[in-house]
Amino acid sequence: MTDGPRQRGNASADWDTASESSKDGSGRVALKKEIGLVSACGIIVGNIIGSGIFVSPKGVLENASSVGLALIVWIITGVITAIGALCYAELGVTIPKSGGDYSYVKDIFGGLAGFLRLWIAVLVIYPTNQAVIALTFSNYVLQPLFPTCFPPESGLRLLAALCLLLLTWVNCSSVRWATHVQDVFTTGKLLALGLIIIMGFVQICKGQYYWLEPVHAFETFQPYDIGQIALSFLQGSFAYGGWNFLNYVTEELVDPYRNLPRAIFISIPLVTFVYVFANIAYVTAMSPQELLASNAVAVTFGEKLLGVMSWVMPISVALSTFGGVNGSLFTSSRLFFAGAREGHLPRLLAMIHVKRCTPIPALLFTCISTLLMLCTSDMYTLINYVGFINYLFYGVTVAGQIVLRIKQPDMHRPIKVSLMWPVIYLLFWAFLLIFSLYSEPVVCGLGMAIMLTGVPVYFLGVYWDNKPQCFDTFIGKMTHVCQKFFIVVYPDMGESRNVGLQQGPKEDDDELGKALNPSK
Repeated sequence: MTDGPRQRGNASADWDTASESSKDGSGRVALKKEIGLVSACGIIVGNIIGSGIFVSPKGVLENASSVGLALIVWIITGVITAIGALCYAELGVTIPKSGGDYSYVKDIFGGLAGFLRLWIAVLVIYPTNQAVIALTFSNYVLQPLFPTCFPPESGLRLLAALCLLLLTWVNCSSVRWATHVQDVFTTGKLLALGLIIIMGFVQICKGQYYWLEPVHAFETFQPYDIGQIALSFLQGSFAYGGWNFLNYVTEELVDPYRNLPRAIFISIPLVTFVYVFANIAYVTAMSPQELLASNAVAVTFGEKLLGVMSWVMPISVALSTFGGVNGSLFTSSRLFFAGAREGHLPRLLAMIHVKRCTPIPALLFTCISTLLMLCTSDMYTLINYVGFINYLFYGVTVAGQIVLRIKQPDMHRPIKVSLMWPVIYLLFWAFLLIFSLYSEPVVCGLGMAIMLTGVPVYFLGVYWDNKPQCFDTFIGKMTHVCQKFFIVVYPDMGESRNVGLQQGPKEDDDELGKALNPSK
């Protein structure tokens, strides 16, 4: 943890970057705007659609108690997700900084609130999510080699680690490579889901729509319960998770004022369409009871309808999760980069490579924390604990949009949505949180406890200004050594340097320039 952006000194490693060569054509090292509209849509769609829609959409059906209500849940959740994304679009162009909800919460509610959002993300959310997605990838790759038993645990973890290392290397090498990987694998998973949807329409044309007829669609296999219906909405909301990831890379978007809202308007309806019609396709081939009994719905669907081509589904899940790991690495590293730039994480994580213009320290930090999670056996438990907190901050961020409207009504807003939309989102959000607390008070309480462990860390690491000089000197020297090892410097922020970075002493800049380029 750092002492925040308020301290500086010869040992602080706060070097400016104006003397370094760059690829941006201005003689400065900066994050490069290489994410166009197609790649922006790929980031949103690729992060939302992971393994869930292929593997186990039964959570929504199980709690909704009927096929008809489950489909309604998928539609309503998609609409609410679009409303939330619309609110984030306004915040994204009003506060045009990478870091997503962390940056918005910090700017609107203060450093402690922002730090707690960052703390829970760094500590649990992103390392565990990435580890689980990587393990799902390795499971579907290795499963054909072990047709009569489960793949060995060590083999799963080793392949997951290799997947993480490969994609970290790609992301460290080039933003363009990383976005190309995302585009390719997002296209692959959409083609696989398109095959499922087409097969569903073929089934309907054959008359296989028994569970879609209204009289049967709302036939319950257990009594309706308001608490369980709320849980089905919560399951659906988790399935749409990742809709806000594009806000983490706002500074790398080409023309963010136009492409951020456009990507949202294209991606969220597309995902909603895919989710709804994939679930319709599933019930044309399986009864609700068969669907609930399957741990891999798409695989079962393929076995029933694709015959000798059923191998397409496991491969589709593997490709989908591979792209999911790439997207999560790309966006989560930008969150850690933004946190370091604000002084809430070690300053080294706010630096980028002088030629590749990629946040290599942040990417390596993300990779190492995920690899450590692969060594634990309680990943899924941790995700349950902090899932509530993750969703809590969605509501806090949207509430911040209303607060910002009240506090700064004349602030320039390239996009300005009606306040009706954040109010609708917050009503739905409150409904889900209340029933989550009612249904699982222990899990939610433990999630809150994990988040609150960040309070003393904030006051010791960030708020405390007058740390011992030996501590500052040690951190400065370590940062200097790591800078030379990774060949990284602070990005030039232009007019937005007030986001947290401070320009350091010129003599340190000269020293770094000589270290990185001895010929000078």
